[in-house]
Amino acid sequence: MMSKFFTRAALATAALAIWANAASALDISGAGATFPYPIYAKWAESYKKETGNGLNYQSIGSGGGVKQIKARTVAFGASDQPMKAADLDAAGLTQWPQVIGGIVPVINLEGVAPGALVLDGPTLAKIFLGEILTWDDAAIKKLNPKLKLATATIVVVHRADGSGTTFNFTNYLSKVSADWKSKVGESSAVEWPVGIGAKGNEGVANNVANTKGAIGYVEYAYAKQNKLTFTKLVNKDGKIVSPATESFQAAASAAKWAPTEGFYEILTDEPGAKTWPITAATFILLPKQPQDEAATTEALKFFSWAFANGGKAAEELDYIPMPKTVVELIKKNWADVKGAGGKSLAP
Repeated sequence: MMSKFFTRAALATAALAIWANAASALDISGAGATFPYPIYAKWAESYKKETGNGLNYQSIGSGGGVKQIKARTVAFGASDQPMKAADLDAAGLTQWPQVIGGIVPVINLEGVAPGALVLDGPTLAKIFLGEILTWDDAAIKKLNPKLKLATATIVVVHRADGSGTTFNFTNYLSKVSADWKSKVGESSAVEWPVGIGAKGNEGVANNVANTKGAIGYVEYAYAKQNKLTFTKLVNKDGKIVSPATESFQAAASAAKWAPTEGFYEILTDEPGAKTWPITAATFILLPKQPQDEAATTEALKFFSWAFANGGKAAEELDYIPMPKTVVELIKKNWADVKGAGGKSLAP
């Protein structure tokens, strides 16, 4: 069982519980995005039971994962902000999407139940720009005419670390707000106009849970497991939607995964009546010519196992498994990962 909040201490405890006594030559080291940590932890626990091989995953944020895989200090990196093909080539890396999830606004507002509050993109942008300061602002009341909103100050909570979740969140805000695009823009780390910084999805979740009037953004598994109050959103088609497997799947349905482009795909603000507007894939980064061939081979075995056996666990945490057709493309692309003799390390 996960602890009540995905705090740094909780993550460390979970890692010890999952991988205690797992130090062996076949243990896999990885680092990066906090977005997929809940499902990677679930997969690691099952994989350990089946194979005896452990996974040591540092949930440090996408920026840290990219840095570590470029430095070759881990077997794989993980990022919710995909690298473009030219950057992958320059770093000698291959990339693929491992799982899909949704990013949701979460709030701490007394008397408001999960999913009761509706926001739209422009209003969300104004909140994070510091232009809407209280929960009873006219723009919020217009979207929620039947909801009694207190005159409470809004406290913005955002990521303090390099974050793929932030990249996707700010990418969405840049698409729905010209002011956000011109004043802040999209990146894994931006100059936030207002707010409190926190590390990782778990840090944002913890801060929102403990701060009256707060609003933040986290991967949906963190909202659900920590029983945070999430909002509904108005999507590109003007429909009010809830974060759920169905709405994440709707956003991903039109994705065009191109192996030659490193499977680069952004799933924010996609059309469709049922589409959740801040959906994202999380990606794995692996060296094409690894220094530790045994570790890389085991990492590929783990991800292959996850594709084949991890779908149910992913869905239980409200992630979307990659479609079988995409998995086939990904596995074909693994042929590019080669040992010193030029032989593919793909399982």
